[in-house]
Amino acid sequence: MDKTLICIGGGELKNKETLPIDAYIAEKAKKRAGDRRAYGLFIPTASHDSMPYFNSFRKTYTSVFDIKADVALTVYGEMSIEKIAEKFQKADFVYVGGGNTLFMLEHWKKTGLLPLIADAYERGVILCGLSAGAICWFETMYTDSDPAAPDSYSIFPGLNWVKGIISPHYDRRALDFDQKLLYNKQAAVGLEDKSAIELVNGEIVRSFSWGGNAYAIRCEEGTLRKSVIQPNIAL
Repeated sequence: MDKTLICIGGGELKNKETLPIDAYIAEKAKKRAGDRRAYGLFIPTASHDSMPYFNSFRKTYTSVFDIKADVALTVYGEMSIEKIAEKFQKADFVYVGGGNTLFMLEHWKKTGLLPLIADAYERGVILCGLSAGAICWFETMYTDSDPAAPDSYSIFPGLNWVKGIISPHYDRRALDFDQKLLYNKQAAVGLEDKSAIELVNGEIVRSFSWGGNAYAIRCEEGTLRKSVIQPNIAL
């Protein structure tokens, strides 16, 4: 069973800024569902279970694409982990929202949500997400979620399902991120807002652009080399 990740660099779901990639996700979910109505499960942990965020997800995926939209809430104890596990069994795709990446990962481990996400991934459920939901799968991630330095960006370990380091919102964070890559002589992925990458079995297979780009960044002889990840699909 192929394991699929779709990682979105940034954009406001409520303003339909990511609509082209949402359409791609919806199409893949419907193919997976077959004759059933496709089912999408939203995980808003990084935004502390923001219900307006879920409503934006539902307005896009249900109103535009006729997909059943549901939500997994764990931050305030509204749902049991057993009830959430039932939702995961129905899901054709799981969408992880943006927000505080470090809080999200710690909370997933504490509540038992992480094993459910990992099991869905192994079963071939499409995992996708934006910002925090895009970078958490990687070995290391560039994030502003450090509680000790809330106004700065730092590199932290992610789930390590995908090797390498990644930054979302790369169009706004490139200067500092590039300096860190040069200093550490690291290769990375930079996802601008309104861009995305798709990974199958841990390997990037394509990128998407509807105003931003997804970059492969390499450090060669003290200089950063950037190239748009190919094949690049303009949406």
